[in-house]
Amino acid sequence: MHLCPLCNGLEERIIQCPNCKTVMEDKGKVTDYFDDYSAYMDIDMMKMYDGQLTSLEDHLCLHYFYCPSCQHQETNSIQE
Repeated sequence: MHLCPLCNGLEERIIQCPNCKTVMEDKGKVTDYFDDYSAYMDIDMMKMYDGQLTSLEDHLCLHYFYCPSCQHQETNSIQE
């Protein structure tokens, strides 16, 4: 069984903003922001729509990171 270490609170990632070097905030899975109900949908099913073609097969969880200082946004693939 594969699980995301960030979603499950097992790890924390410190990612610096490429613009201002502030530590970015992990805002969770990218798929949670699709609509009001996407956070409650099956995770594996939502991976078919996350924008990365092999996230299901490669056991990747795409996370949204946000910089509170300069509002830079980016996604990072987290290995499950």
